[in-house]
Amino acid sequence: MSEPFDNDEPIEYPIDGTLDLHQFSPKETRDVVNEYIRECLDRQIYAIRIVHGKGKGVQRRIVQALLDEHPNVSDYRQEGGSGGSWGATVVDLK
Repeated sequence: MSEPFDNDEPIEYPIDGTLDLHQFSPKETRDVVNEYIRECLDRQIYAIRIVHGKGKGVQRRIVQALLDEHPNVSDYRQEGGSGGSWGATVVDLK
């Protein structure tokens, strides 16, 4: 019999400049994005892409409210073209 999944165990997530929030709930969004930005800065990654999806826009609004107040964000914009359109936000860090 297999062990039940323990939600308290940390999840290893690749830090490559793209954060896909589809696997996270809206209540986790702020913490996940803040931690991802911190890790990117530690690795000298200054251009990131946050995939929040289109849906009802809940995660997009959470992400953009956080980016508005984050001291290490110099600019952000909706991704255009074939890269996800308004389902992703591109962020410039300082």
